[in-house]
Amino acid sequence: MARRPRPKLVTLTDAAAARVAEIMSEKGAGYLRVGVTNGGCAGMEYIMDYVEAPEALDEIVEDKGVKIVVDSKAVLFLLGSTVDYETTLLHERFTFGNPNQTDACGCGESVTIVPVAAE
Repeated sequence: MARRPRPKLVTLTDAAAARVAEIMSEKGAGYLRVGVTNGGCAGMEYIMDYVEAPEALDEIVEDKGVKIVVDSKAVLFLLGSTVDYETTLLHERFTFGNPNQTDACGCGESVTIVPVAAE
């Protein structure tokens, strides 16, 4: 029996790819690292940080000409997610469209994520 193709770990919208490229150009080197951590009223929070190099087990994702690293502990929580960058009159921020997210708190800072089941 043929295995289903694995969905892409994380994809970037054009806006997110442009902003990541801009940030990395300003920094001169390094990577943008994304992941999740326990916290907030809904249980988990998305995190983003700048790192000089990926850690040993991190996943490197290349999409639309930019590279980001995904924390190895977050892979099953972020599988299939889309990272976007939105600009409004009140803020500019990265957002996550995550098919594994089942709930979010009212303020939008924390989420409930069910990890992808191993096949």
